[in-house]
Amino acid sequence: MAFDVALADRVRKALGTRSGISEKRMFGGIAFLLNGNMCCGVHGQAMIVRVDPEQTGRALLEPHVSPFDLTGRPMKGWILVQSEGVATKGALVKWVGKGITYAASLPPK
Repeated sequence: MAFDVALADRVRKALGTRSGISEKRMFGGIAFLLNGNMCCGVHGQAMIVRVDPEQTGRALLEPHVSPFDLTGRPMKGWILVQSEGVATKGALVKWVGKGITYAASLPPK
């Protein structure tokens, strides 16, 4: 599956020059990792965001958000934000920030 290169560039820009960020092709798209832990990525036209598993339910209440589910068994802490949910710079930065916050709470890999 191809992924939205323009969205990936927007995510890359939102991540800025933060230390510890790397990129990896995953899930048929691209993932952005902080110290080896995935924080966000792009899958098709949507943004993958990794959040605290305890906050998954709250995140799913947000507009344009659904579980990230490739296998029929969605994982807590992994969500998809459709393109409408990251259409503005502010919305994109908000979701990137949520992903960074959770990934930063994990031990480096």
